[in-house]
Amino acid sequence: MNRRHLPRALAALLAATGMAATGLAMAEDGAYPNRPIMLVVPTAAGGTTDISARMIADSLGKALGQSVVVDNKGGGNGAIAAGAVKRAEPNGYTLLMQYSGYHVITPHVSTQKLPWSAEDFRPVANVLSAPQVIVVREGLPVKTLPELIAYAKANPGKLTYASSGNGSLQHVTGAMLEQQAGIQLMHVPYKGTGPALQDLLGGQVDMTFGTPPPFMPHIQAGKLRALAVTGKSRLPSLPGVPTAAEAGMPRLDATSWFAVFAPAKTPQAVVDRLNVEIAKITSSPAFQQKAAEQGATADYMDAKKLGEFSQQEFVRWGQVVKAAKIEGD
Repeated sequence: MNRRHLPRALAALLAATGMAATGLAMAEDGAYPNRPIMLVVPTAAGGTTDISARMIADSLGKALGQSVVVDNKGGGNGAIAAGAVKRAEPNGYTLLMQYSGYHVITPHVSTQKLPWSAEDFRPVANVLSAPQVIVVREGLPVKTLPELIAYAKANPGKLTYASSGNGSLQHVTGAMLEQQAGIQLMHVPYKGTGPALQDLLGGQVDMTFGTPPPFMPHIQAGKLRALAVTGKSRLPSLPGVPTAAEAGMPRLDATSWFAVFAPAKTPQAVVDRLNVEIAKITSSPAFQQKAAEQGATADYMDAKKLGEFSQQEFVRWGQVVKAAKIEGD
């Protein structure tokens, strides 16, 4: 080849290579997904975060034509799961079913630097929301929230309440109740709602706060007693259970949400594809009915709205934690 034409030939080769790479990337985007997707859950099996993941996983897998595998990585107030997803390749094959308590409360209560921050993740879509329900073990001699408060006042520091961990939403809700009712409770942290529920059923702890799904079967069977709901309205699945406001605690308002996040640099095309399918799933009557049966609400938010909402929640719960002077692990 003549030396005069070498630069032109190299330029043409580079252009062709770039076009080929672009075409390959587009082809890969167009093929998403072409293998199973891992949906990481930051809690043990049995809690609402786990239930939310399993409710969405099967339908999402069918819609995408690939399996969506739920992988429980409990512990560290969500840090183990969040760290795993943060380090994953940002290609849409590793996602996080995040619990709001970990996302917007844990950063405020942690006494050590977390191995992740909100900037490490890209919002995808919100799936469910659910208020907390105050439940007590079968043998505890109280039937209403005012009776629980009176019992706690008569037995200061003896009434135990379980949570999914130090600094969790259940922990914060318990601290809110202590502050507002002027009572003293004993906090017993667990590594997730599932283990806490087992000890509550076994009588090792007296009460807990939590989103309704894992408690519903036991409430219906009479093994647990629901005293109040910490949302703004009663739940259709628990019509006889008053709100905390109706029971005399108007400021005891705590609602959880459960959302899908991806590693920060996940391509927009992948986020868009997931949004389309999650929107269809959460708007289906079957999904909405199943959510209602669990004491939750199908509450879809797209990526943009979820990002804005999670930032607002971060500020709101930061103020609550500061006022309650709560510290986590």
